[in-house]
Amino acid sequence: MTKADITTRARAGALLRAALLCAMLAGCATVPTRPAPPVPLPERFVAPGEAPAGDAVAVADRWWTSFGDERLELLVEAAVSDNPAIGQAVAQTEIAAAQARIVRADLFPQVNAALAASRQRQNLAGLGPIGALPGTPGGDLPSGFTFNNFSTALEVQWELDIWGRLSSQSAAARADFLASAENLRATRQAIAAQAGRLYFQVVESRAQLAVAQTTEAALTEIERQIANRASAGIAPPSDQLLASANLGAAQAGVEQRREALEQATRQFEILLRDYPAGTIATPDTLPEVPPPPPAGLPADLLVRRPDVAAAELSLHAAGYRLEASRRSFLPGIGLTGSIGTASQDIGRLFDGGSLVWTIAGRLLQPIFQGGRLRAQVRSAEGQRDEALELYAEVALQALSEVETALAIEQVLARREAASDTAARAAEGAVEIAFNRYREGLDPFLNVLEAQQRALDSRSAQIATRRARLDNRINLHLALGGDFVAPGDATRN
Repeated sequence: MTKADITTRARAGALLRAALLCAMLAGCATVPTRPAPPVPLPERFVAPGEAPAGDAVAVADRWWTSFGDERLELLVEAAVSDNPAIGQAVAQTEIAAAQARIVRADLFPQVNAALAASRQRQNLAGLGPIGALPGTPGGDLPSGFTFNNFSTALEVQWELDIWGRLSSQSAAARADFLASAENLRATRQAIAAQAGRLYFQVVESRAQLAVAQTTEAALTEIERQIANRASAGIAPPSDQLLASANLGAAQAGVEQRREALEQATRQFEILLRDYPAGTIATPDTLPEVPPPPPAGLPADLLVRRPDVAAAELSLHAAGYRLEASRRSFLPGIGLTGSIGTASQDIGRLFDGGSLVWTIAGRLLQPIFQGGRLRAQVRSAEGQRDEALELYAEVALQALSEVETALAIEQVLARREAASDTAARAAEGAVEIAFNRYREGLDPFLNVLEAQQRALDSRSAQIATRRARLDNRINLHLALGGDFVAPGDATRN
């Protein structure tokens, strides 16, 4: 079993325990209604490329397998398993689960066992003679008494949740826990997307470096031939200087591409929680862009996206806290009681005659607290309103991300096709321009211009292919593609 497998299973176990807690907490308050969409939703996405209106589509899990690159699949899954940000999100989910359990404990009686022992001396000095006591010399009082006291007790305290204040607080904590679980899903999705983008960035850097090295090799040969022609007096010295300058620029470009590759490689290794040694292996060329996934319906997106679900749950938590603050004006009813034994002789502590017990009730009605309770309500109302606006913002951002990714899908495809056409034409023009230069038909500047156009066009084509791959990743992320089905945020 690999380290990644061990880590994944350990975290899955932690999330399973959190899921069990979620089941325990179910039903503690009224189920809230889903908030209305922030804007009227169309039946289908406006941008082209989505599924027909009315079609219910399932977003594919493990979307990174659609690129057909086994190395990419292994690295993305390693990032999802070992990235520190995911470890932090798991810990935050566990903290939220524990906090929900702490708040829920207030709904139940608090029971404590007590065992006490004391020894006390009562001083009688200075009281004077008040009569003879049997067994005392001269009939005088003793100087004092010393006695022991032993007791056991089972103490119970319970605040009755008649008005639902405690259950509302528990429901708010449960909603916070569920929101943290959705945030964990969102973090996993974001790390998977970031790993895919960094992977393609490394591949693009290798491809750009290869193009730059090919250009350098071609310019080296051109510079050699120009130098020979200049030595023979066929070409002017200025052509040799231009060829040398162009070769130097190409060599600088190679080093610039190598620098970009080194930076991208190490950044990717850090994401994988590896030492940034710059040794990660990737292909030298970018893959073909797979067909786009179906987008489904805008209404389904707001249910599927984990960040939208987390914002909705935070809104519910704020609503529950508002309910609890409003119910703080109502009287609180508490019960206390204890049962146990008490004796001055530890040997008789559990005799039948040593039993003691108490039971009491309390009704507490707030009357005046300096405006604290009203201020708490206003604060809770502000938090509820803020959570509502945050939900609207997150939902609009989710819709925008899908529409944007769909809208530029065909734009990037056309741009890549145009860049590839330009690159092929410029690459063919280089050889023609150099042959015409050798025949004395064109100046050497034409050769340099054709070479630069070929380099720029091919580099643009590679960059556009990478932009298309990044946009495809962004589309999967925007659609909420994940490892689990909606509503099951604790599965791995």
